[in-house]
Amino acid sequence: MKVVGIVGSGRPGGNTEILTRIALEEIRKEGLKTELISLAGKKIEPCNGCRACVKTGKCHFKDDFDFVFAKMKAADGIILASPVYFGAATPQMASLISRFYATRGKPLKNKVGGPIVVARRAGHNFTFAQLMFFFMISEMIVPGSSYWNVAFGRSKGDVLKDEEGINTIKNFGQKMAWLIKKIKT
Repeated sequence: MKVVGIVGSGRPGGNTEILTRIALEEIRKEGLKTELISLAGKKIEPCNGCRACVKTGKCHFKDDFDFVFAKMKAADGIILASPVYFGAATPQMASLISRFYATRGKPLKNKVGGPIVVARRAGHNFTFAQLMFFFMISEMIVPGSSYWNVAFGRSKGDVLKDEEGINTIKNFGQKMAWLIKKIKT
């Protein structure tokens, strides 16, 4: 059993990655394998609506999407993590999500997933919902936590000062591992 955490921040080692690593550590403690994938430095073009995939079954863009998509398909659980950029998920994360149009069917159906969001001050509610919409339309199963999977921080490491946010993320990781084990055994 494996969970992949995808970090949509363009800033390696930042608050979003810190939170994702915390969730993945809790999942590892429960005996599952984990992998962190950072979208920083990866090129994923946004869907341009050309609909070539309808005819060919494949997106015409040749970029890093297929690598990330393969990791998501192979995983039992998926975390999508993003900082808030102007009240929404990052362009990197939005591009990843938009490209699922070309994947045909519901390749993530019945997998376990959930969002993690980092905000400096605001915008977390919409970003959280934006990522949740992806999980819902993909027919994935989302575990709850003690609150929304959100923490606050601006400079690298600031999220570590958000005790409630850290505890929420730890609880989310534990619930995700518990749910995957229940489904798989």
